[in-house]
Amino acid sequence: MASKREAVKQKKKERIIEAAVKVFAQKGFYTANVKDVAQAAGVADGTIYLYFKNKDDLLISLFEHKMKNILLRFEEALKDISDPLDQLKTFIHVYFELIENDTELSGVFQVELRQSSKFLKDYHNQQFSNYLNMIARILDEGKKINFFRPEMDTNIAKIFIFGAIDEVARQWILGRDAKYSIKEAAEQSCDNIVKGLLAF
Repeated sequence: MASKREAVKQKKKERIIEAAVKVFAQKGFYTANVKDVAQAAGVADGTIYLYFKNKDDLLISLFEHKMKNILLRFEEALKDISDPLDQLKTFIHVYFELIENDTELSGVFQVELRQSSKFLKDYHNQQFSNYLNMIARILDEGKKINFFRPEMDTNIAKIFIFGAIDEVARQWILGRDAKYSIKEAAEQSCDNIVKGLLAF
C-alpha cells in the first residue's frame, strides 16, 4: 500500500514538473507564479507546496529531474564509441538534437534558469558538474593517446566547450540569428572546436 502511495505521489510530482516546464517556457520564470503551474498541472495551489518549498525550489527540482534523463541520453549515445574524436562529435550533435527536440525545456534551461538568483548563487549544481565532467572524460581520453593537445587544461577546455555550444544554442532559441539551422550549428561547432583541440 505504501509503495502504491509513493508511486501516486511521484506521478503527481512529475506532472507538476512537466506543467512547470510549459508555464516557465511560455510565461517566463520571473512573471509566472505557483498558481499558474498548479492550474496547468490540474492540482490545487497548496498541492505544489507539498512537494516544493517555493518557485525557485520547483525550478531547481525541474532541472535535477530533467538533467538526470539528459545525462542518460548522452551516456547511451557514447557507450559504444571508443574514439575520443567521435565521442566529442557525438556529444555535440546530441546536445543540439536535444535542443531542437524539446524547445520548451531548452528555453527553460537556456533562458529561464538565469532568472533565478537562488539557482545561480546558492544551488550546488551536481548534475551540471556531472555534465561538464562527461566532457572532461572525453578530453582526457584524447590526451592519453596524444590525439588532443597534451598541454590543454581539461578543466578550462570543458568549460570552453560548454560555453561555446551553450551560447550558439541560446541564440538559436532566442531567434536572434536566423542565419543558421540547428544542424548547421552542430556541424560548425564540431568543426571549430575539434580543430582547436587536435594535437596535429
